Amino acid sequence: MEEFDIPIFKKIYELYRNFYGFRNSVPKLDRYTLWQKCENILLETLENILLASQMPKAEKLPILEKASLTLNLFRIFVRLAKEVKAIDNKKYVLLQENTDEVGRMLGGWIKSTKDS
Repeated sequence: MEEFDIPIFKKIYELYRNFYGFRNSVPKLDRYTLWQKCENILLETLENILLASQMPKAEKLPILEKASLTLNLFRIFVRLAKEVKAIDNKKYVLLQENTDEVGRMLGGWIKSTKDS
Protein backbone atom coordinates (compact mmCIF):
# COMPACT_ATOMS: atom_id res chain seq x y z
CA MET A 1 0.00 0.00 0.00
CA GLU A 2 2.50 2.60 -1.16
CA GLU A 3 -0.18 5.31 -1.47
CA PHE A 4 -0.19 5.48 2.33
CA ASP A 5 3.55 6.03 2.35
CA ILE A 6 3.39 9.81 1.97
CA PRO A 7 4.64 11.70 5.05
CA ILE A 8 1.59 13.97 5.42
CA PHE A 9 -0.75 10.97 5.40
CA LYS A 10 1.33 9.27 8.09
CA LYS A 11 1.26 12.48 10.15
CA ILE A 12 -2.51 13.05 9.95
CA TYR A 13 -3.09 9.34 10.61
CA GLU A 14 -1.00 9.71 13.77
CA LEU A 15 -2.92 12.87 14.71
CA TYR A 16 -6.20 10.97 14.41
CA ARG A 17 -4.87 8.08 16.50
CA ASN A 18 -3.82 10.53 19.26
CA PHE A 19 -7.14 12.34 19.04
CA TYR A 20 -9.09 9.07 19.18
CA GLY A 21 -7.08 7.93 22.20
CA PHE A 22 -8.35 10.92 24.19
CA ARG A 23 -12.03 10.10 23.55
CA ASN A 24 -12.72 8.34 26.84
CA SER A 25 -11.25 11.20 28.88
CA VAL A 26 -13.70 13.67 27.32
CA PRO A 27 -16.79 14.31 29.48
CA LYS A 28 -19.86 12.47 28.16
CA LEU A 29 -21.62 15.82 27.84
CA ASP A 30 -19.07 16.92 25.19
CA ARG A 31 -18.29 13.54 23.64
CA TYR A 32 -21.33 13.40 21.38
CA THR A 33 -21.37 17.06 20.43
CA LEU A 34 -18.16 19.08 20.24
CA TRP A 35 -15.86 16.04 20.25
CA GLN A 36 -17.90 14.28 17.55
CA LYS A 37 -17.75 17.45 15.42
CA CYS A 38 -13.95 17.55 15.82
CA GLU A 39 -13.70 13.89 14.87
CA ASN A 40 -15.83 14.31 11.74
CA ILE A 41 -13.79 17.32 10.61
CA LEU A 42 -10.51 15.50 11.21
CA LEU A 43 -11.71 12.44 9.30
CA GLU A 44 -12.79 14.69 6.41
CA THR A 45 -9.32 16.28 6.37
CA LEU A 46 -7.67 12.84 6.34
CA GLU A 47 -10.00 11.77 3.52
CA ASN A 48 -9.16 14.87 1.45
CA ILE A 49 -5.41 14.36 1.90
CA LEU A 50 -5.73 10.76 0.78
CA LEU A 51 -7.94 11.80 -2.14
CA ALA A 52 -5.48 14.50 -3.24
CA SER A 53 -2.63 11.99 -3.18
CA GLN A 54 -4.50 9.90 -5.76
CA MET A 55 -5.51 12.77 -8.07
CA PRO A 56 -3.75 13.99 -11.20
CA LYS A 57 -1.69 17.11 -10.49
CA ALA A 58 -4.16 19.42 -12.27
CA GLU A 59 -7.00 18.35 -9.93
CA LYS A 60 -5.12 18.39 -6.61
CA LEU A 61 -5.32 22.08 -5.68
CA PRO A 62 -9.06 22.40 -4.85
CA ILE A 63 -8.92 19.25 -2.73
CA LEU A 64 -5.76 20.40 -0.92
CA GLU A 65 -7.34 23.78 -0.23
CA LYS A 66 -10.44 22.06 1.17
CA ALA A 67 -8.19 19.91 3.38
CA SER A 68 -6.49 23.09 4.60
CA LEU A 69 -9.84 24.69 5.40
CA THR A 70 -11.09 21.66 7.33
CA LEU A 71 -7.78 21.44 9.21
CA ASN A 72 -8.24 25.06 10.30
CA LEU A 73 -11.79 24.27 11.45
CA PHE A 74 -10.38 21.35 13.44
CA ARG A 75 -7.84 23.70 15.03
CA ILE A 76 -10.62 26.10 16.11
CA PHE A 77 -12.87 23.37 17.52
CA VAL A 78 -10.00 21.80 19.47
CA ARG A 79 -9.22 25.20 20.99
CA LEU A 80 -12.90 25.49 21.90
CA ALA A 81 -12.75 22.01 23.49
CA LYS A 82 -9.87 23.22 25.66
CA GLU A 83 -11.66 26.42 26.62
CA VAL A 84 -14.82 24.58 27.72
CA LYS A 85 -12.59 22.11 29.61
CA ALA A 86 -13.53 19.09 27.48
CA ILE A 87 -9.78 18.41 27.21
CA ASP A 88 -6.92 19.47 29.43
CA ASN A 89 -4.01 21.69 28.43
CA LYS A 90 -1.58 18.80 27.95
CA LYS A 91 -3.86 17.06 25.43
CA TYR A 92 -4.57 20.37 23.72
CA VAL A 93 -0.87 21.16 23.29
CA LEU A 94 -0.17 17.71 21.82
CA LEU A 95 -3.08 17.97 19.37
CA GLN A 96 -2.12 21.53 18.45
CA GLU A 97 1.52 20.62 17.79
CA ASN A 98 0.47 17.69 15.60
CA THR A 99 -2.09 19.86 13.80
CA ASP A 100 0.51 22.57 13.20
CA GLU A 101 2.88 20.03 11.68
CA VAL A 102 0.17 18.69 9.34
CA GLY A 103 -0.68 22.30 8.47
CA ARG A 104 2.93 23.09 7.54
CA MET A 105 3.16 19.97 5.38
CA LEU A 106 -0.18 20.77 3.73
CA GLY A 107 0.90 24.38 3.10
CA GLY A 108 4.09 23.14 1.44
CA TRP A 109 2.12 20.72 -0.72
CA ILE A 110 -0.31 23.48 -1.77
CA LYS A 111 2.60 25.80 -2.60
CA SER A 112 4.42 23.18 -4.67
CA THR A 113 1.18 22.34 -6.50
CA LYS A 114 0.61 26.02 -7.32
CA ASP A 115 4.24 26.51 -8.43
CA SER A 116 4.25 23.67 -10.91
